[in-house]
Amino acid sequence: MLTRLESYYDSVPRSAARAEDFGPLTLFVREGTGWPYYARPALGHTGAVDVGAVDAVRARQRELGIPEAFEWVAETTPGLRAAVEASGLVVHAHPLMVLTDDADALPSPPRDVTVRMVGSADPALESAVAAPYAAFGAAPAPGAAAQVAARIDAGLTRLAAAFDSSGTALAAGQHQPVGPVTEVVGVGTRPESRRRGLGLAVTAALVEDARAQGVATVFLTASDDSVARLYARLGFRTVGTALIAEPAEQPA
Repeated sequence: MLTRLESYYDSVPRSAARAEDFGPLTLFVREGTGWPYYARPALGHTGAVDVGAVDAVRARQRELGIPEAFEWVAETTPGLRAAVEASGLVVHAHPLMVLTDDADALPSPPRDVTVRMVGSADPALESAVAAPYAAFGAAPAPGAAAQVAARIDAGLTRLAAAFDSSGTALAAGQHQPVGPVTEVVGVGTRPESRRRGLGLAVTAALVEDARAQGVATVFLTASDDSVARLYARLGFRTVGTALIAEPAEQPA
């Protein structure tokens, strides 16, 4: 399973980013709008990584004006953490979860909320694209909705959202299929609509869509163990540890 996920991790950014080779590491640089990408182990590399390779990637990220971010799976590339920490980055661990067939019954979303898939020509597309950004106190870049629409048309992204009675998206998320594997990403709920089960309802819709599309492996990364317990209600089970490294927060 982890080998299958490694192939996916290497493939999925390439539809929207260029890959720069740094020996044991690959830096993905987004082309166009959207969340920036990161560096991760080169496909097939499972051994040690020298701190010099990490420093070289960080220098390139600074040159490009993009976040100094690294993502990888602890169990697949255990030698990377020491190098990343020696370079001065802080590592955060998150449960890596894969969907199984033993989902629990889910509560229905609130009566005044409709959860559905959103197409590229849907009038609610911009609202659905904006909802996860609002969850993190941000606004989408100009052209973000058009880029998502193009990815939907190309079969690279599937988008689901929870709407109130006025048609405003309160929560949304995506899954990004590559062959038989897809990852649920970017699930976010507007701050004023949290604690209503909307993120879980959107995730359930994405899972249902992925299964309908014939995807065999559905996975995601939970922010922490408490969120992982929520996803377990959908049938996700932890198979590893996703590690994310970034610079330490600077004091205000």
